[in-house]
Amino acid sequence: MPSEGDLVHGGWLGAVDRDGVQQSIGLLDALCEAHTVRRLELPVHTMLPVVLRQLLLPVMIDALGAPRTRQEWGERFHRGHFSRDERDRLAHYLGTRYGDRLHLFDAEHPFAQVAGLEALNGDTKTAAQLVPSVASGNNVPLFSALSEADELLLTPGDAALWLLHVQCWDTASIKTGAVGDPQAKNGKTTGNPTGPLGQLGVVVPIGQTLYETLLLNTPILPDGLEPGDRPQWAWNERPAGLGCKSPAAAPWSERPATGLLDLLTFQARRIRLIACQTKQGLRVHRAIVSAGDRLALTPEAEPHTAWHHTAKPKKGQPHRRPRRHTSGRAAWQGLGTLLAMTLPLEGDGPYTSLLLRQIGDLQGAGVLSGRYPLGAETSGLEYGTQSAVVENAMGDDLPLPVKALLAQDDWLREALLECVAQADQAARALDGLNNDLRRAAGGDPLPRDKGSRPSARLLHSLDATMRRLLAGLRTVDEDDEELLERAQLAWEQSVQIAVDREADLLIAAAPPRAVVGRTVKNGDKEFVYRSGKAIGVFRARLADILKRAAEERRVKREEAAAA
Repeated sequence: MPSEGDLVHGGWLGAVDRDGVQQSIGLLDALCEAHTVRRLELPVHTMLPVVLRQLLLPVMIDALGAPRTRQEWGERFHRGHFSRDERDRLAHYLGTRYGDRLHLFDAEHPFAQVAGLEALNGDTKTAAQLVPSVASGNNVPLFSALSEADELLLTPGDAALWLLHVQCWDTASIKTGAVGDPQAKNGKTTGNPTGPLGQLGVVVPIGQTLYETLLLNTPILPDGLEPGDRPQWAWNERPAGLGCKSPAAAPWSERPATGLLDLLTFQARRIRLIACQTKQGLRVHRAIVSAGDRLALTPEAEPHTAWHHTAKPKKGQPHRRPRRHTSGRAAWQGLGTLLAMTLPLEGDGPYTSLLLRQIGDLQGAGVLSGRYPLGAETSGLEYGTQSAVVENAMGDDLPLPVKALLAQDDWLREALLECVAQADQAARALDGLNNDLRRAAGGDPLPRDKGSRPSARLLHSLDATMRRLLAGLRTVDEDDEELLERAQLAWEQSVQIAVDREADLLIAAAPPRAVVGRTVKNGDKEFVYRSGKAIGVFRARLADILKRAAEERRVKREEAAAA
Protein backbone atom coordinates (compact mmCIF):
# COMPACT_ATOMS: atom_id res chain seq x y z
CA MET A 1 0.00 0.00 0.00
CA PRO A 2 1.72 3.24 -1.10
CA SER A 3 2.02 5.97 1.52
CA GLU A 4 0.19 9.26 1.09
CA GLY A 5 2.24 11.57 -1.09
CA ASP A 6 4.06 8.74 -2.90
CA LEU A 7 3.96 9.99 -6.49
CA VAL A 8 5.58 6.85 -7.93
CA HIS A 9 3.02 4.29 -6.78
CA GLY A 10 0.05 6.29 -5.46
CA GLY A 11 -3.01 6.74 -7.67
CA TRP A 12 -2.95 10.52 -8.08
CA LEU A 13 -3.00 10.98 -11.87
CA GLY A 14 -6.34 10.70 -13.64
CA ALA A 15 -6.15 8.76 -16.91
CA VAL A 16 -8.51 7.45 -19.59
CA ASP A 17 -7.54 4.17 -21.22
CA ARG A 18 -8.07 3.21 -24.86
CA ASP A 19 -11.52 1.80 -24.02
CA GLY A 20 -12.62 5.08 -22.42
CA VAL A 21 -12.41 3.78 -18.85
CA GLN A 22 -11.22 6.31 -16.27
CA GLN A 23 -8.67 5.25 -13.67
CA SER A 24 -6.20 6.72 -11.19
CA ILE A 25 -2.55 5.78 -11.63
CA GLY A 26 0.85 6.67 -10.26
CA LEU A 27 3.94 7.88 -12.08
CA LEU A 28 5.37 4.39 -12.65
CA ASP A 29 2.20 3.03 -14.27
CA ALA A 30 1.69 6.23 -16.27
CA LEU A 31 5.04 5.63 -17.94
CA CYS A 32 5.30 1.83 -18.14
CA GLU A 33 1.68 1.49 -19.31
CA ALA A 34 1.66 4.67 -21.40
CA HIS A 35 0.65 2.70 -24.51
CA THR A 36 -2.66 1.78 -22.82
CA VAL A 37 -3.51 5.37 -21.82
CA ARG A 38 -5.40 7.45 -24.36
CA ARG A 39 -5.05 10.71 -22.42
CA LEU A 40 -4.54 12.15 -18.97
CA GLU A 41 -7.61 13.52 -17.18
CA LEU A 42 -6.46 16.70 -15.44
CA PRO A 43 -8.29 19.49 -13.56
CA VAL A 44 -7.57 22.32 -16.03
CA HIS A 45 -6.27 22.72 -19.59
CA THR A 46 -3.01 24.33 -18.46
CA MET A 47 -2.13 21.21 -16.45
CA LEU A 48 -1.08 18.93 -19.33
CA PRO A 49 2.19 20.74 -20.20
CA VAL A 50 2.90 20.95 -16.47
CA VAL A 51 2.74 17.17 -15.92
CA LEU A 52 4.60 16.44 -19.15
CA ARG A 53 7.42 18.90 -18.48
CA GLN A 54 7.84 18.60 -14.73
CA LEU A 55 7.57 14.81 -14.49
CA LEU A 56 6.87 12.45 -17.38
CA LEU A 57 9.27 13.76 -20.02
CA PRO A 58 12.30 14.41 -17.77
CA VAL A 59 11.92 11.01 -16.06
CA MET A 60 11.72 9.23 -19.41
CA ILE A 61 14.58 11.20 -21.00
CA ASP A 62 16.85 10.97 -17.94
CA ALA A 63 16.22 7.25 -17.46
CA LEU A 64 16.35 6.17 -21.13
CA GLY A 65 18.27 8.97 -22.84
CA ALA A 66 17.04 11.22 -25.63
CA PRO A 67 16.93 9.83 -29.19
CA ARG A 68 19.98 10.99 -31.14
CA THR A 69 18.78 10.31 -34.67
CA ARG A 70 15.52 10.27 -36.61
CA GLN A 71 15.94 6.53 -37.02
CA GLU A 72 16.24 5.97 -33.27
CA TRP A 73 13.19 8.18 -32.68
CA GLY A 74 11.24 6.26 -35.32
CA GLU A 75 12.16 2.88 -33.84
CA ARG A 76 10.85 3.94 -30.44
CA PHE A 77 7.72 5.53 -31.87
CA HIS A 78 6.69 2.65 -34.13
CA ARG A 79 7.28 0.06 -31.39
CA GLY A 80 4.31 1.72 -29.69
CA HIS A 81 5.36 0.88 -26.13
CA PHE A 82 8.36 0.72 -23.83
CA SER A 83 10.37 -2.49 -24.15
CA ARG A 84 10.87 -4.79 -21.18
CA ASP A 85 14.40 -3.44 -20.72
CA GLU A 86 13.12 0.15 -20.82
CA ARG A 87 10.44 -0.65 -18.26
CA ASP A 88 13.08 -2.14 -15.97
CA ARG A 89 15.20 0.98 -16.31
CA LEU A 90 12.20 3.20 -15.56
CA ALA A 91 11.33 1.09 -12.50
CA HIS A 92 14.92 1.32 -11.26
CA TYR A 93 14.99 5.08 -11.84
CA LEU A 94 11.69 5.61 -9.98
CA GLY A 95 12.58 3.12 -7.26
CA THR A 96 16.13 2.55 -6.09
CA ARG A 97 17.61 5.65 -7.71
CA TYR A 98 15.14 8.49 -7.06
CA GLY A 99 12.13 7.00 -5.27
CA ASP A 100 12.78 9.07 -2.14
CA ARG A 101 12.96 12.28 -4.22
CA LEU A 102 9.49 11.72 -5.66
CA HIS A 103 7.56 11.80 -2.41
CA LEU A 104 5.51 14.88 -1.57
CA PHE A 105 6.15 14.76 2.19
CA ASP A 106 9.69 13.39 2.44
CA ALA A 107 11.43 14.96 5.43
CA GLU A 108 14.72 15.69 3.61
CA HIS A 109 13.81 15.92 -0.07
CA PRO A 110 10.10 16.74 -0.50
CA PHE A 111 9.27 16.70 -4.22
CA ALA A 112 9.57 20.13 -5.94
CA GLN A 113 9.90 21.82 -2.55
CA VAL A 114 12.50 23.05 -0.06
CA ALA A 115 12.54 21.17 3.23
CA GLY A 116 12.39 23.46 6.23
CA LEU A 117 11.56 26.57 4.18
CA GLU A 118 10.47 29.36 6.52
CA ALA A 119 9.02 32.82 5.99
CA LEU A 120 10.89 35.74 7.54
CA ASN A 121 7.77 36.64 9.52
CA GLY A 122 7.12 33.01 10.45
CA ASP A 123 3.71 32.98 8.77
CA THR A 124 2.19 30.54 6.31
CA LYS A 125 -0.67 31.09 3.90
CA THR A 126 -3.71 29.10 2.90
CA ALA A 127 -3.29 26.45 0.21
CA ALA A 128 -5.61 28.59 -1.95
CA GLN A 129 -2.54 30.48 -3.22
CA LEU A 130 -1.66 27.36 -5.21
CA VAL A 131 -4.95 27.37 -7.16
CA PRO A 132 -5.51 30.39 -9.46
CA SER A 133 -9.29 29.85 -9.60
CA VAL A 134 -9.59 30.33 -5.81
CA ALA A 135 -9.43 33.74 -4.12
CA SER A 136 -6.05 34.45 -2.53
CA GLY A 137 -4.28 37.77 -1.93
CA ASN A 138 -4.64 40.05 -4.97
CA ASN A 139 -6.00 37.21 -7.07
CA VAL A 140 -9.79 37.41 -6.61
CA PRO A 141 -11.62 35.46 -9.34
CA LEU A 142 -15.13 36.73 -10.04
CA PHE A 143 -16.86 33.37 -9.59
CA SER A 144 -14.69 31.77 -6.90
CA ALA A 145 -16.72 29.53 -4.59
CA LEU A 146 -14.33 30.28 -1.71
CA SER A 147 -13.08 33.48 -0.11
CA GLU A 148 -9.59 33.95 1.29
CA ALA A 149 -10.95 33.32 4.77
CA ASP A 150 -12.15 29.82 3.83
CA GLU A 151 -9.81 26.90 4.43
CA LEU A 152 -8.97 24.86 1.33
CA LEU A 153 -7.98 21.23 1.94
CA LEU A 154 -6.11 19.58 -0.95
CA THR A 155 -5.59 15.84 -1.27
CA PRO A 156 -1.92 14.90 -1.74
CA GLY A 157 -2.57 14.20 -5.42
CA ASP A 158 -4.29 17.53 -6.06
CA ALA A 159 -1.61 19.32 -4.03
CA ALA A 160 1.09 17.74 -6.23
CA LEU A 161 -0.64 18.91 -9.42
CA TRP A 162 -1.14 22.48 -8.18
CA LEU A 163 2.40 22.56 -6.79
CA LEU A 164 3.75 21.86 -10.29
CA HIS A 165 1.25 24.30 -11.77
CA VAL A 166 2.67 27.07 -9.56
CA GLN A 167 6.23 26.25 -10.67
CA CYS A 168 5.15 26.73 -14.30
CA TRP A 169 2.36 29.33 -14.30
CA ASP A 170 2.57 31.35 -11.06
CA THR A 171 1.70 35.06 -11.17
CA ALA A 172 4.35 37.77 -10.83
CA SER A 173 2.84 39.06 -7.59
CA ILE A 174 4.78 39.80 -4.40
CA LYS A 175 6.15 36.60 -2.84
CA THR A 176 6.81 35.68 0.76
CA GLY A 177 10.33 36.59 1.85
CA ALA A 178 12.14 33.41 2.85
CA VAL A 179 14.78 33.06 5.53
CA GLY A 180 18.18 33.26 3.84
CA ASP A 181 16.97 35.03 0.70
CA PRO A 182 19.16 38.13 0.19
CA GLN A 183 16.55 39.64 -2.13
CA ALA A 184 13.87 39.71 0.59
CA LYS A 185 13.05 43.10 2.06
CA ASN A 186 10.42 43.84 4.69
CA GLY A 187 9.38 40.20 4.65
CA LYS A 188 8.73 39.95 0.91
CA THR A 189 10.34 39.85 -2.53
CA THR A 190 9.20 41.99 -5.46
CA GLY A 191 9.98 42.07 -9.17
CA ASN A 192 9.27 38.38 -9.62
CA PRO A 193 8.47 37.26 -13.18
CA THR A 194 5.66 34.85 -13.90
CA GLY A 195 6.41 31.15 -14.04
CA PRO A 196 8.30 30.08 -17.20
CA LEU A 197 5.18 28.89 -19.05
CA GLY A 198 3.37 32.13 -18.26
CA GLN A 199 5.67 33.84 -20.75
CA LEU A 200 4.86 31.42 -23.58
CA GLY A 201 2.00 30.42 -25.84
CA VAL A 202 2.30 26.71 -25.10
CA VAL A 203 1.84 24.20 -27.96
CA VAL A 204 1.83 20.46 -27.14
CA PRO A 205 1.73 17.85 -29.95
CA ILE A 206 -0.76 15.08 -29.10
CA GLY A 207 -0.67 11.45 -30.23
CA GLN A 208 -3.16 8.58 -30.12
CA THR A 209 -1.77 7.30 -26.81
CA LEU A 210 0.21 8.81 -23.96
CA TYR A 211 3.25 6.87 -25.20
CA GLU A 212 3.02 8.51 -28.62
CA THR A 213 2.46 11.92 -27.00
CA LEU A 214 5.64 11.46 -24.97
CA LEU A 215 7.67 10.69 -28.11
CA LEU A 216 6.10 13.55 -30.07
CA ASN A 217 7.22 15.88 -27.26
CA THR A 218 10.77 14.51 -27.12
CA PRO A 219 13.38 16.53 -29.02
CA ILE A 220 16.00 14.61 -31.00
CA LEU A 221 19.41 15.52 -29.53
CA PRO A 222 22.26 14.45 -31.84
CA ASP A 223 24.87 15.19 -29.15
CA GLY A 224 22.79 13.91 -26.25
CA LEU A 225 22.08 15.87 -23.08
CA GLU A 226 24.31 18.74 -22.03
CA PRO A 227 27.04 17.82 -19.51
CA GLY A 228 25.73 18.35 -16.02
CA ASP A 229 22.12 18.75 -17.15
CA ARG A 230 19.95 17.28 -14.39
CA PRO A 231 16.25 17.45 -13.42
CA GLN A 232 15.30 19.34 -10.29
CA TRP A 233 15.16 16.23 -8.10
CA ALA A 234 18.86 15.53 -8.84
CA TRP A 235 20.37 18.85 -7.76
CA ASN A 236 23.03 17.06 -5.69
CA GLU A 237 24.48 15.44 -8.84
CA ARG A 238 25.38 18.69 -10.58
CA PRO A 239 29.10 19.28 -11.11
CA ALA A 240 30.69 22.30 -9.46
CA GLY A 241 29.93 25.50 -11.33
CA LEU A 242 26.71 24.19 -12.89
CA GLY A 243 24.28 25.21 -10.18
CA CYS A 244 24.06 24.56 -6.48
CA LYS A 245 23.89 21.17 -4.80
CA SER A 246 20.53 21.84 -3.15
CA PRO A 247 17.62 24.15 -3.93
CA ALA A 248 17.76 25.34 -0.32
CA ALA A 249 21.29 26.60 -1.00
CA ALA A 250 20.01 28.98 -3.69
CA PRO A 251 17.06 31.00 -2.38
CA TRP A 252 17.24 33.22 -5.45
CA SER A 253 19.31 33.32 -8.62
CA GLU A 254 18.95 34.51 -12.18
CA ARG A 255 20.53 31.99 -14.49
CA PRO A 256 20.15 30.26 -17.84
CA ALA A 257 18.93 26.69 -18.02
CA THR A 258 21.83 24.23 -18.11
CA GLY A 259 20.03 22.00 -20.60
CA LEU A 260 16.75 20.36 -21.54
CA LEU A 261 16.11 18.57 -18.21
CA ASP A 262 16.82 21.72 -16.21
CA LEU A 263 14.59 23.76 -18.52
CA LEU A 264 11.66 21.34 -18.24
CA THR A 265 11.86 21.15 -14.43
CA PHE A 266 12.93 24.75 -13.77
CA GLN A 267 12.12 25.78 -10.20
CA ALA A 268 10.69 29.28 -10.52
CA ARG A 269 9.52 29.23 -6.90
CA ARG A 270 10.75 27.88 -3.57
CA ILE A 271 7.73 26.17 -1.99
CA ARG A 272 6.88 24.17 1.08
CA LEU A 273 3.56 22.37 1.50
CA ILE A 274 2.16 21.98 5.02
CA ALA A 275 -0.21 19.09 5.66
CA CYS A 276 -2.60 18.19 8.46
CA GLN A 277 -4.31 14.95 9.41
CA THR A 278 -8.09 14.86 8.83
CA LYS A 279 -10.76 12.17 9.03
CA GLN A 280 -10.34 11.68 5.28
CA GLY A 281 -6.55 11.35 5.55
CA LEU A 282 -3.61 13.69 5.03
CA ARG A 283 -4.56 17.05 3.49
CA VAL A 284 -2.48 20.08 2.47
CA HIS A 285 -4.01 23.17 4.08
CA ARG A 286 -1.13 25.70 4.25
CA ALA A 287 1.86 26.61 2.09
CA ILE A 288 4.82 28.94 1.73
CA VAL A 289 5.53 30.24 -1.78
CA SER A 290 8.67 32.35 -2.10
CA ALA A 291 10.90 33.56 -4.93
CA GLY A 292 12.87 30.93 -6.81
CA ASP A 293 15.17 30.93 -9.80
CA ARG A 294 14.62 33.40 -12.61
CA LEU A 295 15.15 32.15 -16.13
CA ALA A 296 17.59 34.64 -17.63
CA LEU A 297 16.25 34.10 -21.15
CA THR A 298 13.87 31.66 -22.82
CA PRO A 299 16.36 29.57 -24.85
CA GLU A 300 15.73 28.70 -28.49
CA ALA A 301 15.85 25.06 -27.37
CA GLU A 302 12.48 25.64 -25.61
CA PRO A 303 10.34 22.97 -27.32
CA HIS A 304 6.80 24.06 -26.44
CA THR A 305 6.36 27.54 -27.91
CA ALA A 306 6.17 29.25 -31.28
CA TRP A 307 8.32 32.31 -31.85
CA HIS A 308 8.23 35.83 -33.21
CA HIS A 309 11.36 36.31 -35.28
CA THR A 310 12.81 39.80 -35.58
CA ALA A 311 15.38 40.35 -38.30
CA LYS A 312 16.83 43.48 -36.69
CA PRO A 313 16.17 43.40 -32.95
CA LYS A 314 17.00 46.29 -30.64
CA LYS A 315 20.37 46.27 -28.97
CA GLY A 316 20.56 43.57 -26.33
CA GLN A 317 17.34 41.90 -27.52
CA PRO A 318 17.25 38.38 -29.04
CA HIS A 319 16.20 37.66 -32.61
CA ARG A 320 13.42 35.38 -31.37
CA ARG A 321 10.88 35.95 -28.64
CA PRO A 322 8.17 33.49 -27.57
CA ARG A 323 4.72 34.19 -29.01
CA ARG A 324 1.78 34.19 -26.64
CA HIS A 325 -1.72 33.10 -27.57
CA THR A 326 -4.37 35.76 -28.09
CA SER A 327 -7.29 35.64 -25.70
CA GLY A 328 -10.66 34.93 -27.32
CA ARG A 329 -9.22 33.26 -30.43
CA ALA A 330 -9.59 29.56 -31.23
CA ALA A 331 -6.40 27.62 -31.95
CA TRP A 332 -7.26 27.28 -35.66
CA GLN A 333 -7.26 31.07 -36.00
CA GLY A 334 -3.55 30.93 -35.17
CA LEU A 335 -2.68 28.35 -37.82
CA GLY A 336 -0.54 30.96 -39.55
CA THR A 337 1.87 30.70 -36.61
CA LEU A 338 1.60 26.93 -36.06
CA LEU A 339 2.34 26.28 -39.74
CA ALA A 340 5.17 28.82 -40.14
CA MET A 341 7.80 26.18 -40.93
CA THR A 342 10.63 28.42 -42.12
CA LEU A 343 12.23 31.56 -40.76
CA PRO A 344 10.98 34.78 -42.39
CA LEU A 345 13.44 35.62 -45.19
CA GLU A 346 12.94 39.34 -44.75
CA GLY A 347 11.51 41.40 -41.94
CA ASP A 348 9.63 40.08 -38.92
CA GLY A 349 7.23 37.17 -38.64
CA PRO A 350 6.19 33.97 -36.84
CA TYR A 351 8.21 30.76 -36.61
CA THR A 352 6.57 27.59 -35.34
CA SER A 353 7.71 25.48 -32.40
CA LEU A 354 10.76 23.22 -32.39
CA LEU A 355 8.59 20.12 -31.93
CA LEU A 356 6.24 20.89 -34.85
CA ARG A 357 9.27 21.56 -37.05
CA GLN A 358 10.71 18.23 -35.94
CA ILE A 359 7.46 16.42 -36.78
CA GLY A 360 7.50 17.98 -40.24
CA ASP A 361 11.10 16.86 -40.69
CA LEU A 362 10.23 13.32 -39.56
CA GLN A 363 7.39 13.19 -42.08
CA GLY A 364 9.65 14.49 -44.85
CA ALA A 365 12.20 11.78 -44.07
CA GLY A 366 9.52 9.07 -44.20
CA VAL A 367 9.81 8.30 -40.47
CA LEU A 368 6.28 9.53 -39.67
CA SER A 369 3.32 8.98 -41.96
CA GLY A 370 1.75 12.03 -43.53
CA ARG A 371 -1.62 10.49 -42.63
CA TYR A 372 -0.81 10.25 -38.92
CA PRO A 373 -3.74 11.68 -36.87
CA LEU A 374 -1.71 14.36 -35.09
CA GLY A 375 -3.32 16.73 -32.62
CA ALA A 376 -2.07 19.98 -31.12
CA GLU A 377 -3.13 21.29 -27.72
CA THR A 378 -2.59 24.95 -26.93
CA SER A 379 -2.70 26.59 -23.52
CA GLY A 380 -1.83 29.87 -21.88
CA LEU A 381 -2.73 32.30 -19.13
CA GLU A 382 -3.60 35.95 -19.55
CA TYR A 383 -2.36 38.05 -16.65
CA GLY A 384 -3.47 41.49 -15.54
CA THR A 385 -2.27 44.34 -13.27
CA GLN A 386 1.48 43.91 -13.75
CA SER A 387 0.99 40.15 -14.20
CA ALA A 388 0.03 39.87 -10.53
CA VAL A 389 -3.39 38.30 -11.16
CA VAL A 390 -4.82 35.74 -13.57
CA GLU A 391 -7.50 37.29 -15.78
CA ASN A 392 -8.16 34.50 -18.25
CA ALA A 393 -7.11 30.94 -19.05
CA MET A 394 -6.81 29.82 -22.66
CA GLY A 395 -6.92 26.24 -23.83
CA ASP A 396 -7.82 24.53 -27.09
CA ASP A 397 -7.00 21.46 -29.13
CA LEU A 398 -7.33 20.75 -32.81
CA PRO A 399 -6.46 18.11 -35.42
CA LEU A 400 -3.39 19.02 -37.45
CA PRO A 401 -2.56 17.50 -40.87
CA VAL A 402 1.08 16.34 -40.68
CA LYS A 403 1.58 17.05 -44.39
CA ALA A 404 1.06 20.76 -43.68
CA LEU A 405 4.22 20.64 -41.50
CA LEU A 406 6.51 19.68 -44.37
CA ALA A 407 8.64 22.76 -44.96
CA GLN A 408 9.36 22.20 -48.66
CA ASP A 409 5.79 21.30 -49.67
CA ASP A 410 3.44 24.20 -49.08
CA TRP A 411 0.40 23.17 -51.16
CA LEU A 412 -1.69 21.97 -48.20
CA ARG A 413 -0.42 24.66 -45.85
CA GLU A 414 -1.40 27.39 -48.31
CA ALA A 415 -4.89 25.88 -48.68
CA LEU A 416 -5.40 25.80 -44.90
CA LEU A 417 -4.12 29.33 -44.41
CA GLU A 418 -6.41 30.54 -47.19
CA CYS A 419 -9.39 29.04 -45.34
CA VAL A 420 -8.37 30.73 -42.09
CA ALA A 421 -7.86 34.05 -43.88
CA GLN A 422 -11.31 33.77 -45.51
CA ALA A 423 -12.96 33.32 -42.12
CA ASP A 424 -11.11 36.34 -40.75
CA GLN A 425 -11.93 38.51 -43.78
CA ALA A 426 -15.59 37.46 -43.76
CA ALA A 427 -15.75 38.33 -40.05
CA ARG A 428 -14.34 41.80 -40.76
CA ALA A 429 -16.80 42.31 -43.60
CA LEU A 430 -19.64 41.41 -41.22
CA ASP A 431 -18.41 43.93 -38.66
CA GLY A 432 -18.15 46.49 -41.47
CA LEU A 433 -21.79 45.86 -42.41
CA ASN A 434 -22.82 46.28 -38.77
CA ASN A 435 -20.94 49.59 -38.49
CA ASP A 436 -22.40 50.94 -41.75
CA LEU A 437 -25.94 50.01 -40.69
CA ARG A 438 -25.40 51.78 -37.37
CA ARG A 439 -24.17 54.89 -39.22
CA ALA A 440 -27.15 54.76 -41.60
CA ALA A 441 -29.50 54.66 -38.61
CA GLY A 442 -27.86 57.75 -37.09
CA GLY A 443 -25.51 56.03 -34.66
CA ASP A 444 -21.78 55.42 -34.41
CA PRO A 445 -19.72 52.27 -35.00
CA LEU A 446 -19.01 50.05 -32.01
CA PRO A 447 -15.78 51.00 -30.20
CA ARG A 448 -13.04 48.40 -30.63
CA ASP A 449 -13.02 47.38 -26.98
CA LYS A 450 -16.76 47.46 -26.28
CA GLY A 451 -19.90 45.64 -27.28
CA SER A 452 -20.63 42.20 -28.68
CA ARG A 453 -19.48 41.97 -32.28
CA PRO A 454 -21.21 39.83 -34.91
CA SER A 455 -17.75 38.63 -36.03
CA ALA A 456 -17.30 36.81 -32.71
CA ARG A 457 -20.57 34.90 -33.22
CA LEU A 458 -19.59 34.07 -36.79
CA LEU A 459 -16.16 32.69 -35.91
CA HIS A 460 -17.65 30.67 -33.08
CA SER A 461 -20.23 29.14 -35.44
CA LEU A 462 -17.43 28.14 -37.87
CA ASP A 463 -15.38 26.37 -35.19
CA ALA A 464 -16.78 22.85 -35.67
CA THR A 465 -16.65 23.17 -39.47
CA MET A 466 -12.95 24.11 -39.40
CA ARG A 467 -12.12 21.20 -37.12
CA ARG A 468 -13.90 18.77 -39.48
CA LEU A 469 -11.96 20.27 -42.38
CA LEU A 470 -8.63 19.84 -40.58
CA ALA A 471 -9.45 16.25 -39.62
CA GLY A 472 -10.55 15.43 -43.16
CA LEU A 473 -7.43 16.89 -44.76
CA ARG A 474 -5.19 14.60 -42.72
CA THR A 475 -5.62 11.96 -45.44
CA VAL A 476 -5.41 14.13 -48.56
CA ASP A 477 -2.46 13.55 -50.90
CA GLU A 478 -0.67 16.09 -53.05
CA ASP A 479 -2.09 14.64 -56.25
CA ASP A 480 -5.66 14.85 -54.91
CA GLU A 481 -6.15 18.32 -56.35
CA GLU A 482 -9.83 17.69 -57.07
CA LEU A 483 -10.47 16.50 -53.52
CA LEU A 484 -8.69 19.52 -52.04
CA GLU A 485 -10.62 21.87 -54.33
CA ARG A 486 -13.94 20.28 -53.29
CA ALA A 487 -12.97 20.64 -49.64
CA GLN A 488 -12.19 24.34 -50.12
CA LEU A 489 -15.46 24.89 -51.98
CA ALA A 490 -17.40 23.16 -49.20
CA TRP A 491 -15.63 25.39 -46.66
CA GLU A 492 -16.51 28.55 -48.56
CA GLN A 493 -20.14 27.47 -48.85
CA SER A 494 -20.24 26.85 -45.09
CA VAL A 495 -18.79 30.30 -44.45
CA GLN A 496 -21.31 31.83 -46.86
CA ILE A 497 -24.24 30.21 -45.06
CA ALA A 498 -22.96 31.29 -41.64
CA VAL A 499 -22.28 34.87 -42.78
CA ASP A 500 -25.67 35.16 -44.47
CA ARG A 501 -27.37 34.04 -41.27
CA GLU A 502 -25.60 36.69 -39.19
CA ALA A 503 -26.07 39.39 -41.84
CA ASP A 504 -29.82 38.70 -42.06
CA LEU A 505 -30.11 39.28 -38.31
CA LEU A 506 -28.30 42.62 -38.60
CA ILE A 507 -30.40 43.77 -41.56
CA ALA A 508 -33.65 42.75 -39.86
CA ALA A 509 -32.67 44.73 -36.75
CA ALA A 510 -31.90 47.93 -38.68
CA PRO A 511 -34.61 50.62 -38.12
CA PRO A 512 -36.63 52.01 -41.10
CA ARG A 513 -34.67 55.29 -41.04
CA ALA A 514 -31.56 53.35 -42.13
CA VAL A 515 -33.20 52.96 -45.58
CA VAL A 516 -33.19 56.73 -46.07
CA GLY A 517 -29.81 56.98 -44.36
CA ARG A 518 -27.79 60.10 -43.75
CA THR A 519 -24.90 62.16 -45.09
CA VAL A 520 -21.84 62.73 -42.93
CA LYS A 521 -19.30 65.46 -43.63
CA ASN A 522 -15.64 64.88 -42.82
CA GLY A 523 -13.63 67.91 -43.85
CA ASP A 524 -14.28 68.65 -47.51
CA LYS A 525 -15.69 65.19 -48.16
CA GLU A 526 -19.23 63.86 -47.79
CA PHE A 527 -20.08 60.24 -47.04
CA VAL A 528 -23.54 58.82 -47.67
CA TYR A 529 -24.66 55.94 -45.46
CA ARG A 530 -27.79 53.96 -46.40
CA SER A 531 -28.73 50.39 -45.59
CA GLY A 532 -29.09 49.46 -49.26
CA LYS A 533 -25.60 50.75 -50.06
CA ALA A 534 -24.14 49.01 -46.99
CA ILE A 535 -25.67 45.68 -48.04
CA GLY A 536 -24.38 46.05 -51.60
CA VAL A 537 -20.84 46.82 -50.47
CA PHE A 538 -20.98 43.87 -48.06
CA ARG A 539 -22.19 41.43 -50.73
CA ALA A 540 -19.47 42.56 -53.13
CA ARG A 541 -16.77 42.12 -50.47
CA LEU A 542 -18.06 38.67 -49.60
CA ALA A 543 -18.09 37.54 -53.24
CA ASP A 544 -14.49 38.70 -53.57
CA ILE A 545 -13.48 36.77 -50.42
CA LEU A 546 -15.37 33.54 -51.25
CA LYS A 547 -14.59 33.31 -54.95
CA ARG A 548 -15.26 29.58 -55.35
CA ALA A 549 -18.69 29.81 -53.74
CA ALA A 550 -19.54 32.87 -55.84
CA GLU A 551 -18.46 31.11 -59.05
CA GLU A 552 -20.48 28.02 -58.12
CA ARG A 553 -23.60 30.18 -57.66
CA ARG A 554 -23.00 31.91 -61.00
CA VAL A 555 -22.70 28.59 -62.85
CA LYS A 556 -25.87 27.27 -61.25
CA ARG A 557 -27.78 30.44 -62.17
CA GLU A 558 -26.66 30.11 -65.79
CA GLU A 559 -27.60 26.43 -65.87
CA ALA A 560 -31.02 27.25 -64.42
CA ALA A 561 -31.54 30.03 -66.97
CA ALA A 562 -30.53 27.72 -69.84
CA ALA A 563 -32.92 25.04 -68.64
